[in-house]
Amino acid sequence: MNIVIWTAPRGLFHYIQSHYLDQTFKGLYQANAFDLCLLVPYFIVLVWLASYGVHRYALVYMYYKNRGKADAAPPGKFDPLPRVTVQLPIFNERFVVERLVDAVCRLQYPRDRLDIQVLDDSTDETQELARDLVERYSALGHPIRYLHRVDRKGYKAGALQEGMRTARGEFIAIFDADFVPPEDFLLRVVHQFTDPQVGMVQTRWTHINRNYSFLTNVEAILLDGHFILEHGGRSRSGVFFNFNGTAGMWRRQAIEDAGGWQHDTLTEDTDLSYRAQLKGWKFVYRQDVECPAELPVEMTAFKTQQARWAKGLIQTAKKILPQVMKSDVPWRVKLEAWYHLTANLSYPLMILLSVLLLPAMIIRFYQGWLQIMLIDLPLFLASTFSISSFYLVSQKVLFPGKWYRTFLYLPFLMALGIGLTVTNSRAVLEALFGHQSSFARTPKYRVESKKDKVRSTRYRKRLGWVPWIELLIGAYFALTVYYAVENENYITVPFLLLFVLGYWYTGAMSLFQGMFSGLALRGAEAQSAKPYPVGV
Repeated sequence: MNIVIWTAPRGLFHYIQSHYLDQTFKGLYQANAFDLCLLVPYFIVLVWLASYGVHRYALVYMYYKNRGKADAAPPGKFDPLPRVTVQLPIFNERFVVERLVDAVCRLQYPRDRLDIQVLDDSTDETQELARDLVERYSALGHPIRYLHRVDRKGYKAGALQEGMRTARGEFIAIFDADFVPPEDFLLRVVHQFTDPQVGMVQTRWTHINRNYSFLTNVEAILLDGHFILEHGGRSRSGVFFNFNGTAGMWRRQAIEDAGGWQHDTLTEDTDLSYRAQLKGWKFVYRQDVECPAELPVEMTAFKTQQARWAKGLIQTAKKILPQVMKSDVPWRVKLEAWYHLTANLSYPLMILLSVLLLPAMIIRFYQGWLQIMLIDLPLFLASTFSISSFYLVSQKVLFPGKWYRTFLYLPFLMALGIGLTVTNSRAVLEALFGHQSSFARTPKYRVESKKDKVRSTRYRKRLGWVPWIELLIGAYFALTVYYAVENENYITVPFLLLFVLGYWYTGAMSLFQGMFSGLALRGAEAQSAKPYPVGV
């Protein structure tokens, strides 16, 4: 018994000594200029990424610290109800436009105080379908109008601004084509505006096809983190947060006071949000009001959506942050605005980290594992572990009895975030260097359950050379894994495998869907050329 008690600590001490206190290379390694040129940017990137990770913890803290301020009841009730305009901006949405119009026409609100605008910029058969829908519902007595533009100037922002010219409502509710607002949506939201300082009310997105696939489950978790902890934490703490472009309502005066919808960024919603809040308008987030929407079911669609958001937020940061920093808002509001609008800088930072990681590992090997354990590892954990804990907390809030299932998705969630690095880095760099691009819509197919299939590939966007770059970077990290195993640096292997999985998964899925798109395109175009009757 005494031998057992003695040999266990001795074995542990021998392991620590041989792996972390090994003096083999002591005195052999001498710092040089080349190594410093690698290690200095390596640590700058790590510290920068770690700061964004720490910010995630701050959002969780803000959310729970101010839990008593959540979902405050409206200060009063309108009597009579004010006039509301519902705007439905669409572009080539033939699969989902009928579902949208039907849901909006079911909204519970006096018809004499409601008008609905279908703002259609479509260039395909969606025009005829949407026009027929409007005529049908108008004949049934619904206050709905069809407005079509030919030039698409300003894209979605231009359509919304154009609709404002003929909108009669004091308040403006907006729904994108993939949303299905519940019947009581307007009645649950409009009374928040009895507070004359409230300029906008945002509600929480939920997900019609959450369980359609593994990808949609991961997407849902990502969005839940945004709508629970980011919106929840910011709104409860009294700092700036943004309208999400849909599933919300604006006071018309707030839009006009802020300068209206502008299209010099791809996130016109965030741009207008910050301009309105800088004017002193108060925003309200209603976490308890849910608005279902359809998640992208294809990797290419998801990556296109994420790249548009990444580029738009950096464009907004360039435009708005100088105004925020010069304003008289509290410093904590300025700091949160900085982290909010610049968060996507982490993607090009991840590219730099990818390039520097292997040479840094080689150099650090000769400096001793103890330094890695005490310096590198905590920075890596601050950058990565914060992501998993952030989304675990959001799922615990939403699904108290089932949140533990999220553990199954966490490795893939982190890998998917890594896999977006190339696409989003490209978008961020385009924004930083002022490269303008068109508004890339996210294809929607009315896929709600496992029995539904994507009925056409004509809306699918190919990603060119990007998937091949992702596969190459994945191979580079596979080499890094091999190096780590060969040098017994096992503690880094799980982290490195996330990079391999993320890059290979996103790259392979994009290529597979792109090839399928090319093979099926001719048949899809022939099928889409047939009439698409209302009611199908």
